[in-house]
Amino acid sequence: MRLLFITDFTEQFAYRLLKGVMQYAEETEPWVVCKMPPAYKQKVGLGGVIKWAKRWKADVVIGQFDPDDDLEAFRKEGIVVMAQDYIAKFDGVPNITSDYDLTGGMVAKRFLSRGFQNFAFFGYRNVCWSDERYRGFRKVVDEAGFGSNFYQYNEQQIDNLWAYDLPMLQEWLHSLPKPIAIMACDDTQGSILLQACNSFGIKIPTEAAIMGVDNDEILCNLSNPSLSSVNIDIEGGGYQAAKMAERMVKDPSFKGEDISLRILNLVPRLSSNIFATTDTAILTALQFIGANIEHKIVVDDVLAQVPLSRRLLEQRFLKVTGTTIYRYISELRMNRFAELLLASKDSIANIAARMDEPDTKSISRRFQAIKGCTPSEFRQRELRKLGA
Repeated sequence: MRLLFITDFTEQFAYRLLKGVMQYAEETEPWVVCKMPPAYKQKVGLGGVIKWAKRWKADVVIGQFDPDDDLEAFRKEGIVVMAQDYIAKFDGVPNITSDYDLTGGMVAKRFLSRGFQNFAFFGYRNVCWSDERYRGFRKVVDEAGFGSNFYQYNEQQIDNLWAYDLPMLQEWLHSLPKPIAIMACDDTQGSILLQACNSFGIKIPTEAAIMGVDNDEILCNLSNPSLSSVNIDIEGGGYQAAKMAERMVKDPSFKGEDISLRILNLVPRLSSNIFATTDTAILTALQFIGANIEHKIVVDDVLAQVPLSRRLLEQRFLKVTGTTIYRYISELRMNRFAELLLASKDSIANIAARMDEPDTKSISRRFQAIKGCTPSEFRQRELRKLGA
């Protein structure tokens, strides 16, 4: 099988999709893959791409296409074509898509459970998956009774991923009521939003809690603070796309159907690890814990930050967060330890020492109690998923 893959390989989404394709190929027959940048399509047009695909003897084309592209032209040449959701969905060909409405709703429910009453969405203009995630997010917020506290920024253009209007974004961010929960349509936008907040002096997550989508491990862990995200089974989608494409090649009467990428789970990181509360003592405690999560702090250290007795602090903390101070610190520290395991090639002992944990066995036991596996097993498993 010969696959022409037209997509933006500056993002992990494309690599994870291709990884799923190659997993299927390993189980069946070898696939030959040509990675074509979208810039080439822009240069020669769709007709030029089709001519190139014919000369290269492509069996399958998967790519990012513009709404006015006539994808039926591939099929007239005997080439199976699938559209990766880019700007709009296509009729008559399989789309690699997802339940974007459900994704937005999941993020809204997460923020609502954390006590937020102000919400915003940061997305692209006139892009199907961004618009649908916005609608799902907005719907749940409206149903919770906070529709009047909702704000949207969709001035970003999909064909210019890295650039944004700095003064306009600054004005929008400063105009938002705080604290606010912001859903970014994907991790690229989430990363831009984090950079902007840092530049404009907006504290994350206490003033703005942020969550993206796709769980791009590299982008999320390189962000400062690390970016929370929705984990999507992109590899599984690539596997299903390859399986369907092979069937379409072998049986031209089979036109295929849309492939919906499964939503796996929310991955909370430091950008959203906060509770919105009017209890200033608890907010102070949460800020202190978040700022010192790489240090071995205990409940007494938190108590020293607020003018409350230990009993009253514990009661109010439990009311706001639904958990104890000790448990909250433990889970946050193990989440941070997990992030560092993936972001660094340092030994487990060195990473533990960075977190004020000289006893590697002790932190490993606590990590396993919360994560269900040892640090070594976690690192191997997650890096294997990334193909690293």
